[in-house]
Amino acid sequence: MMSLKVWKYVLSILILFGIISLLYNIAIGKNWNYNTVSVLDEVQTWSRSSRLSERLLTFQQYHTYCPHLAKPLSLEDEVEERKLLNSIIWPQLPSGSAPPSLLQTSDPVHSRFTIVTSKIKPSWYVGDQLEVQIQLRDFKGQPKRYGGDLLLARLHSPKYEAGVAGQVLDHENGLYTVRFPLLWEGSAQVDVMMVHSSEAIAVLRRLRDHRLDRVRFTSTFRQGDQSEKMMCHICLPPEPGPICNFTDVRTGEPWYCYKPKMLSCDTRYNHAMGGYAIDLLTDEETLLFQNGKNVKVPIQASTMDTINVLPSSKDKGSQKPDPVKLATSGYYYQGSWRPLDGVPMGQFNDSSAITQCLTNKSVYLYGDSTMRQWYEYFSSMLPDLKKFYLGKPIKLGPFLAVDTKHNMLLWYRIHGPPMRTQWVMSNDLRYIANELDGLTGSRDTVVALSIWAHFTTLPVEVYINRLRDIRKAVVRLLNRAPGTLVVIRTANPQSLEQDVSLYNSDWFSLQQDMVLRAMFKGLNVRFVDAWQMVVAHHEPHNLHPLRPIVKTMVDMMLSYICPHRSSNNVGI
Repeated sequence: MMSLKVWKYVLSILILFGIISLLYNIAIGKNWNYNTVSVLDEVQTWSRSSRLSERLLTFQQYHTYCPHLAKPLSLEDEVEERKLLNSIIWPQLPSGSAPPSLLQTSDPVHSRFTIVTSKIKPSWYVGDQLEVQIQLRDFKGQPKRYGGDLLLARLHSPKYEAGVAGQVLDHENGLYTVRFPLLWEGSAQVDVMMVHSSEAIAVLRRLRDHRLDRVRFTSTFRQGDQSEKMMCHICLPPEPGPICNFTDVRTGEPWYCYKPKMLSCDTRYNHAMGGYAIDLLTDEETLLFQNGKNVKVPIQASTMDTINVLPSSKDKGSQKPDPVKLATSGYYYQGSWRPLDGVPMGQFNDSSAITQCLTNKSVYLYGDSTMRQWYEYFSSMLPDLKKFYLGKPIKLGPFLAVDTKHNMLLWYRIHGPPMRTQWVMSNDLRYIANELDGLTGSRDTVVALSIWAHFTTLPVEVYINRLRDIRKAVVRLLNRAPGTLVVIRTANPQSLEQDVSLYNSDWFSLQQDMVLRAMFKGLNVRFVDAWQMVVAHHEPHNLHPLRPIVKTMVDMMLSYICPHRSSNNVGI
């Protein structure tokens, strides 16, 4: 055992290190209270995974990318951000080794999954849990020895129009376990897909954290016949010249453009996407993103891929599995979504059912184009809605529709920058938090939010900051009008053709999805689990899910609005 003198010596060194760090932080003007906590936290958590330290280094690098522009965070916000970044840490490639060749990377064709059977209990029953083991192999057929691959899995039955997403566990040694709740009788088939190899995700992580310029944004500045187009972004290096600061005065959300040479900053006319950066990858890295070879490719079963599920065994009765334990929000059966959180799911199949639910309601939809899909769905289903043309871009809005007969209002507005869109007038740029602050709220007010797809090219910290502002506005809204219903749509996986992975990878979206759920957990809001609704469905993945899935999402929201009109679930 270490002697008492040695312990005192070690403790003195740690205390001296903490004091030196504090004095240094004070000297450079950092928040004293935050760094007191930070240093103590480093001493107490030295044994944590090295991946956390590496991730937090990236966090600090981002915040010093524009030190002259950075929005200071409170101690509480700093601590939350650290916890959130810790919660989404992803396994990294073995350190100290040379970058692997393509032949050493994960190959879904050589990989296999196996349904785990038991001699003690050879049959499966409704209410049980199915376990599947996956062994990833490289292109040489050799077993992988580390994890970090992104896999998606579902259990489904075309006969019963049933499906449920699986929970994937990474053992970080090339082996993975998938768990499914068994929720219907009869046949059930396992599908497993490798979205990205661990080697590809290492590249995606680098792009996300260090290449903010993957998407370029511009604004046109105009005065009379004179105009100039300038580069804009959430953060701009100061070297090329002076900048125009368009940071939102209420939320502090940053946005900047380089100042035109001949025009003033207040002549900004519009906002638009200026294109995608190219040549982001080396020749070797490009090989990691090949459709049909190592991006969204199925993994085959080693033997059987289908089981037969028997009725619930007598000793279990008809009790449903714990949805929290299973991390399952719901499943499809007979083509309909069945939530597992106790919310009765209704089927709003015609205009009369939807109209009856939304009579005397004001519905405000805010977010990206995946939320615009809801507006378009309502517009197509409700013939009494009168749409007002506001002279705005057809894909951007804002959009307004009113049914005076049933006292119904429907409103959609896209979120503020960053927005990868065609041009939009600068005076039409709105941040969701400010829009929510402008709502009175009531028992007849419904707010739905979806914000994720335009943030996949930015560090997670940017997304956290945006969600924090929205969350504060949601809390203020619910405080002044507790009866207001707030519904949050999660992210969803999508097709990844060509170079889409470099900007919209499912891995980016999954990381954001985890952050979104954590940040709004415990608030009086409702979720529409778009991620599991898409994974569990037989339709192909799409950034904009196909109409049957959109109907499922809208029906879920309507079930929150009108629970007394929802039909009872049928199932286990």
